[in-house]
Amino acid sequence: MQLGPYTLPNALFVAPMAGVTDRPFRKLCKRLGAGYAVSEMVTSRPDLQDSLKTSRRADHSGEPGPIAVQIAGTDAAMMADAARYNIDRGAQIIDINMGCPAKKVCNKWAGSALMQDEALAIEIVEAVVAAAAPHGVPVTLKMRTGWCADGKNAPAIALAAEAAGVQMLTVHGRTREQGYKGFAEHDTVALIKSRVKIPVVANGDITGPQQARDVLARTGADAIMIGRAAQGRPWIFREIAHFLATGDMLPPPDLLEVKAWLLDHLEDHHSLYGEYTGVRSARKHLGWYAQALPLPAGAAGVFRQRINALTTAQAQLDCVRDSFDAWAAIGPDHPMTREDNWKLAA
Repeated sequence: MQLGPYTLPNALFVAPMAGVTDRPFRKLCKRLGAGYAVSEMVTSRPDLQDSLKTSRRADHSGEPGPIAVQIAGTDAAMMADAARYNIDRGAQIIDINMGCPAKKVCNKWAGSALMQDEALAIEIVEAVVAAAAPHGVPVTLKMRTGWCADGKNAPAIALAAEAAGVQMLTVHGRTREQGYKGFAEHDTVALIKSRVKIPVVANGDITGPQQARDVLARTGADAIMIGRAAQGRPWIFREIAHFLATGDMLPPPDLLEVKAWLLDHLEDHHSLYGEYTGVRSARKHLGWYAQALPLPAGAAGVFRQRINALTTAQAQLDCVRDSFDAWAAIGPDHPMTREDNWKLAA
């Protein structure tokens, strides 16, 4: 798939998720089969661009390209400045956020709230495209199907965004009103794909290889974007890639393989955030990993309890190493499946 001057290795993308898709997570997803990943949303407010939070979100050191940065805001000139600011710091693709459903974002008329004001939305798109064009940087747009069920205006915005110079569209198959509830529908994605000439990416409720195949077939989309299903399961991308290429399901990774990935993820995470913040912010990732693994009843809960009590990076790494070694030695089919025994093993 071609995006501006960049040829992407495949059509499996990592969705931008606040507090999740930081540099360590993006690098691991790319290592395990994702062809493209977009940063966490960064603000267009100039007074926050040098904050520690924003600087961490904009950290791409050691990450394979192309580097895609998502920006959010409500002022066209400020969004254009944000595009230039991030391009000067290494962004190779700029993504505009019109999909975030969070109240703290929408209450400021950013994210998916922009879909309520199509004129402002396109004004922002035009300003960002104009700011990025002299640098040869493609601009993409991520949005929802609309603000509410009675106002699914994504097809209209898609056409206007294409005319304004956007080079790729990603559509989450829910309205902002839905949040993450109910089910994603991809008929709107298919409609948009039938009307525009630029690549279209389908997003929402793609949780496995067969769903990925079905969504691609139903929508005609050029790519799929996976968000929550990759939390604790970054190997989902290689599973989907294998299935799409062969029609066969890839066997799940063994525990020692996951242990190696997770230790690398943790060390990179601690390096980015420092020990105090890194240990605490890694806990959610560790909980997701435990939830995704085929562990006997009680094992994941015991692991989370132990992890949540640790306060140093070394203790966290040791806990992961020791727990995974114990689980691998016992095996999921071992009769020792009572929670008390797994507590001993952990």
